Amino acid sequence: MTDKTHIDQIISQFPKKRSALPAPFKKIYNEHYQNNRRGNTKASRLGSQLEKWMHKKVAADLKFINDDYETLEVGAGTLNHLAFENLKYPYDIVEPFSELYVHSEDIHLIRNQFSYINEIPLESHYDRILSIATFEHLCDLPSMIAKMGMHLKPDGVLRVAIPSEGGLLWKLAWKLSTGLEFRLKYHLDYGILMRYEHVNTWREINSLLNYFFANVERDYFGLSAKLSLYQFYECRNPILNANGIDSERLP
Repeated sequence: MTDKTHIDQIISQFPKKRSALPAPFKKIYNEHYQNNRRGNTKASRLGSQLEKWMHKKVAADLKFINDDYETLEVGAGTLNHLAFENLKYPYDIVEPFSELYVHSEDIHLIRNQFSYINEIPLESHYDRILSIATFEHLCDLPSMIAKMGMHLKPDGVLRVAIPSEGGLLWKLAWKLSTGLEFRLKYHLDYGILMRYEHVNTWREINSLLNYFFANVERDYFGLSAKLSLYQFYECRNPILNANGIDSERLP
């Protein structure tokens, strides 16, 4: 299989569609989602400690920046990444679930709040675009990556951290932590919820980032990409034409 055939097969799957959740999962979905995102359970608190690796990797470039810069975070959630950032400079966010951050004590640190990336003015460009534990959820991932590339300044960088969805170590980790806790509390299979939430694997994300960006560096929290909990990507030089991202690279 050629690289082009491989990427064509991946892109042809998008936009993906989620199957409907069974009724018992719908009933407890909002409660579980809020508790998980806010670290209200033992398993989610443990997960938050491990996830610090992702936040630290994404923010690691700050030690090398001496000039003013503008940052956009896509999938900002509860604004928990702000604790790792230098907030002397403009910080915008994209987050469709405003209830996650509207009551945050850090909301005043945000310059602009967008529900969707399409709301960002075309003339707005950023030195840094960040995303943490979001790409695995996006049904329109190729379009999202392309739009991020269009909003980068010429020397800008996209910094992405994801769980290693589709990997053996990641699956084992959630089965023995959140999965077990979920089964004991709700008597339901957490795997069904994971398949509903995580529509993209790390392999798909890796392929798409390397397709849309000329320079991609990767690191992982584990023994290898396949045997890791999390992965980090630093992406530079989006593949552009005169009108932005090459239209042939969009699904």
